[in-house]
Formats: sequence, structure tokens, C-alpha cells
Amino acid sequence: MTQMTARRTTPAALLTRVRDRSPGLASGLLGGALAAGLGLAAFAVLVILLWISSPYPDSGPGGALHIAAALWLLAHGAELVRADTLSGVPAPVGVPPLLLLALPVWLLHRAARDAAEGGAGRGGQAPLVPGRTAWAGVLLGYLAVGAPAALYCAGGGLRPAWETAVVCVPLVAALAAGAGVWTAYGRPSGPLERVLGAVLPRGARHLVLGPDGRPGVAARAAAAGAAVLAGGGALLLVVSLGWHAGETRQAFPRLTEGWSGWVAVLLLCVTLAPNAAVWAAAYALGPGFLLGAGTRVTPLFSPSAPPLPPFPLLAAVPDTGAGTAPNWAAAALPVTAGLVVGRFVGRGAARSGPAPAPAWTRGRTAGAAVLAAVLCAAPLSALAALAGGPLGVAALSRFGPVWWQVGAAALAWLALVAVPTALTVRAWRRRPPAGEAGDRLPEAGAPHPRRGVVNRLLRPGSSRDRRDGRNLVDRFPGAGPARGRRGPERRLPGIGSPRDRRLPGPGTPRNHRLPEEAKPAPPVRGGPVPPLPRDDPDEPHPLHRTRAPAPGRWDWDMPFGVRDAVTAPGEEGPTSAARE
Repeated sequence: MTQMTARRTTPAALLTRVRDRSPGLASGLLGGALAAGLGLAAFAVLVILLWISSPYPDSGPGGALHIAAALWLLAHGAELVRADTLSGVPAPVGVPPLLLLALPVWLLHRAARDAAEGGAGRGGQAPLVPGRTAWAGVLLGYLAVGAPAALYCAGGGLRPAWETAVVCVPLVAALAAGAGVWTAYGRPSGPLERVLGAVLPRGARHLVLGPDGRPGVAARAAAAGAAVLAGGGALLLVVSLGWHAGETRQAFPRLTEGWSGWVAVLLLCVTLAPNAAVWAAAYALGPGFLLGAGTRVTPLFSPSAPPLPPFPLLAAVPDTGAGTAPNWAAAALPVTAGLVVGRFVGRGAARSGPAPAPAWTRGRTAGAAVLAAVLCAAPLSALAALAGGPLGVAALSRFGPVWWQVGAAALAWLALVAVPTALTVRAWRRRPPAGEAGDRLPEAGAPHPRRGVVNRLLRPGSSRDRRDGRNLVDRFPGAGPARGRRGPERRLPGIGSPRDRRLPGPGTPRNHRLPEEAKPAPPVRGGPVPPLPRDDPDEPHPLHRTRAPAPGRWDWDMPFGVRDAVTAPGEEGPTSAARE
């Protein structure tokens, strides 16, 4: 009995044992709980200030706190149910303000990053906390505060819809916490590579994630296209609000009275502004958005909408009737986004590496443009799904754009515009400069253009030979036709550097000797030759040339100034500056 009493473990000892076995778990739990508490406190302060300043409050402080908890759940994407309706039928409220989502995501990201860094984030020498431990601690701590808040909100006028609350809140917390842990570890590319390896084929992985861990050509093009669509949607919203400035201004006094009510309506409009920008982008893409079941607003036609409250953002809805030229001008937005995507892909296709490298083929360039269109349409579809939702029953059961229609329209627009744009930019950037036709980058497997130029010069009867009255073979006995085996004795004089590429004039004797400064410098012996950069085995098209020229032979694929600087094995090779 005494031994059992002596071996009894106290709660403090259990906590110590858990902390020793899982370092960083306690800090993760505390960080997650603090992130949830700060988010709830921010919403509560805002709602209570508006309740205090309201001249006709219809509830007490408890009702304000219930509304604050409901807004916190709505910011995570969970639907609410309004019980006190005139008809007595509960009405769902499922349009989450996208701007409110930024606060919980930022708090979770900071909490997870600090939990993973541990003592290393404050200038200490402590190692990083295991990622899974930090992520699990933040997630559990956040849900430990969010679950009581959802239960408390269930007793108010706006109650959470549990089928969405139990999915959206943990999902947002898990994604934001995972991003924070990934940031604490320096944003390694390994997890992304594993995901891309399971989703994309081998030839398309480097278009999304480059070998150095940075976004690839298709990913950068998709990000630029998404930014153009989002910014263009915001611009269309501002233009439409300015066009209907009178209706926008009259909506404030018709909806509420007093400066406190106007401030509340203004804050609600600001939080819903990103939603309206997504609606405007969907309108420009063609599918438009819904103002109730069966009421679709598109650039071609805008039907009469059901009776809606005089909300200021709804004043930006186009007038009823067939579309006119100003409505059709919205199609310039997806065209611009496609041009931007194609320009990014075309620039990457013209030169695929820091060293002179063969340009992409036309097929790979078109495939990269299509992949960029897919990567741009995917997040736009997600934003369209988040920007809409129900605001009631029957005719008010659907508001906002339909996500799959927006994604399909974005993919069609961007692919149709980006593919020809990318091919055009590729061809334009690969054009030879005026008077320098030999500087064009060759495609993979294509003969170097300088080979044809020198062959024409060596061929008897060329235009230069006709002007000089004799061919180059007669003028230079050591130079023969550019066919067959080319040894050192057939090397053209004066062609070792760009300054010495000029051939002797008509009056130069046959035994013309090169000046001393035109002769190639003797090789400088030094350490071992540094290895040339190797291509990634997964890259279908090589980025660098790894073939070394044979001794005593011409290498027509290498610039003339670099060829004479190539040394024998064991000697110091040309630097990267000489290659450029």
C-alpha cells in the first residue's frame, strides 16, 4: 500500500513528462489558444463599439457578444442561420466577407511560426521544434477556444450551421498553421516537390517549381494572371460605383439613420469589397453572377432582379436590359490577363537558363501556357466559391458567381489568348538583331547558323569572292571547304576574337600574317577545370551544353571568342564571363 502511494504520479509530473517527450507542444497550444482569443476579442471590440454608438440598440451586451462570435465563425467560411425571421422559417446566411478572413489566417500563421521557431526565433541557439508537434499544438489550442465560442454562439439570433462549422474552422486553422510552420523552416521546396510529383507529370514539374525551389515559369505566369484578374475586378467595381454614384450615395440614408449606422454600413461594405471584386471579375469573364435563384447578370443581358435591400455595393449592378458597348468592354480584362500570362511564358521559353541555352520548342511553350492557365483558373474558382453563398430561402438561396463556370471561363479565355501570345513573344525574342543574324539562339538539334555563313564564305563563287575577284581558297591556301574533317591546319586566320573576325581586304597578299595581338593567347595552366553545370535529369530539354569540344577541332556551337580559349584537360577553362 505504501509503495503504491509512493509511486502515484501527480498531475504536475504528468505535464512535465509530456513536455519533455514533446518539446514545443505547450508553446503551440498556448499560441493557438492566444490566436483564437485575439481574433474573438477583435470582433467583440468592433461589435461592442458599434452597439454602444447605436442610438436604438435592440439587444444588450450579451446579444453583441453573440453577434461577435457569429462573425468570427462566418469569417472562417461557416454558414449561419438566422432564426428570428418574419416568416418564422430559419434563413441561412452564407456569404463570408473575404476581408475578415485575413485576421484569423494572419494570427494562426504567426502563432505557428513562433511555435516552430521556439528559442531560435528570439536569437537563441535552440533547435527548431518538430514541425508536426508545433502544427498539432497550434491546431488543438485554436480549436480548444473555437469550440466553446461556437457553442456560445448557438444560443443567439445567428446560430452556426454545424455541418459547415465543423469543417471550415478546422480546415482554415490547419492550412494557416501549416503555412506558418513551413515559413519557420525556411520555406523548403521538398514538401511541394512531393505534392507535385504525385499530381503532375515529370516534364511539367519544373514549370511549377524550379530546380532552385523558386516558382517556375508557369507558376509565375499564373500568379501574374490572377493578380490582373483580381485588380481588374476591383477597378471594374470602382468604375461601376462611380457610374452609379447617385444610387450609391442614396443607399446610406435609405438603409439606416445616424452617423453610427452609416459607419456600420460603410464597414460592412469595406469587408465585402473583395467579394464584389471577385463578382466583377466573374462578370468580365462571361458567366457573371447570380442575384437570386434564376437571375443571372452577364455582359450580354441583365434581367430584373428580385426586390433587394438598398445596399451600396448592389448599386454597382448593371442596369436591366441588353448589354451595351460599356458592358462588352469588360471583356478587355480577361484578354489583358491572357496577354500577361503569354508574355511571362514567352519570355521563359526564349531563354530557359542563365547561360546561352536552346529555346523551348513550340509544343513545350504552348503546353506551359496551358498549364499556367490551369494554375490561374484554380484559385479563381476557389475565390468564386468563397465569395458567394445563400442569403435566405427560395429566391435568395444563391448569391454570387458559380465557381465551376468561372473556372471554365477563365481557363478558356487564358488558354486561347496566352498560347498564341507566348509563341509570338518566343519568336520575337529569338529574332536575330539587325546585322547580327548569327547571334540567334539555336533550337535543340538545329545546326548552328554560323556554320552556314562560313560555308558560304568558303564556297567559291560567293558574293564576297565575286567582289574580290577570287575565292577564299585561293586567298588562304590553308583554308579549305567546310566539309569533312577539319583539322588545325584549316583554321581561318584572325577568327579567334570578335575584333579579329574581319577577313583581309582585296589588297592583302596571300602570305598575310596575323599581327601579334591577334594571335590567341597561350593557355594559362592552373588548377583542375571546374565542372560544367549539369542539367536536371527530369528536365526534358537541356539547359546547358555539357559537351566539350574535341582538341584540334572546330566547335561551331560555341562563340568564336570562347573556342580559342578552351584549354586541354587539366588546364583552367574559360570563365563564365568569357562565355557571356
